[in-house]
Amino acid sequence: MRQGPASAHPAAHASRDTRKVNAANEIVLNTKPDNLRGAALMAAAALIFALELLFIRWMSERGIPTEVQVTARAAGQLVWVAPTILATGLAVFRTKRPALHLLRGGSSLLTWALYYFSFTRLDLATGTVLSFTNVMFTTMLAGVLLGERVDRWRWTGTIVGLVGIAVMLRPGAQVDAIGAMAAIGAAIAWCGITVTSRMLTTTESTRTVLAWVGLVTFTGVLPFAIHAWVPLNLGDVGLLLLVAAVCPGIIFLATEALRHGEASAIAPFQYLRIIVVAAAGWILYGEVPDLFGWIGAAIILGGAMVVTIAEARRR
Repeated sequence: MRQGPASAHPAAHASRDTRKVNAANEIVLNTKPDNLRGAALMAAAALIFALELLFIRWMSERGIPTEVQVTARAAGQLVWVAPTILATGLAVFRTKRPALHLLRGGSSLLTWALYYFSFTRLDLATGTVLSFTNVMFTTMLAGVLLGERVDRWRWTGTIVGLVGIAVMLRPGAQVDAIGAMAAIGAAIAWCGITVTSRMLTTTESTRTVLAWVGLVTFTGVLPFAIHAWVPLNLGDVGLLLLVAAVCPGIIFLATEALRHGEASAIAPFQYLRIIVVAAAGWILYGEVPDLFGWIGAAIILGGAMVVTIAEARRR
């Protein structure tokens, strides 16, 4: 190691050492988890998630095709990463794993297409609860595709969640079968997002992943939107612009929440959206699931929360 000048006064060394200690202390203080801030950010993400569902319902009632809705959502995501693209140019798309980026983007597109479609046929509470099953399906695939060790708590939560699905979708249940299949399909497709994201983040920057997602989802859904296009009035356009401007903020808020707080402490706050959605469905549309629907929902949410907390503590 290179030494300083021999004539340096001992006090200078002491001063430098003190600065190093103070700097180290500042780093410790600055990296201390702020769970209150993290929880607030995650709660905000949950509220926007709930608002997105109301947007879906309003757009569907106005006759805006699902393909056009998803295009607005994808365009918004692309706009959110546009400053990064403008700052770095095409270099942000530079990668040695284009196939995996295409799979990641395709998973996002399929997830949102099925997710949006499911709410054209399901009540808000049922569709939201079924969307939470993605953590169970991810758990089942994590060991096989990622080589992760899945502990007993994650398996317990997964099994409990699957029982809840069986209760909610029991024979004779007044739940639209096509809508339920679309919701579960979206949850399974979400596993593709999770698995590919974990693979990509080992070699790719976040901005590269998000830029590819925006590009693939927008270009992928655009032809379907053109085919399904219907004339829109000013109110329709305004609603689509709101979706494009607001909804991509969900991933930003969730990411910032995990940056500031401990995952095990703030992850449960994402489930606030079921409370907001159930209340909105009841107040605005008179939607009230039957007794077994509520029981199944409680079982699914319980299992999902067990998996989420176990996963957060593992990390």
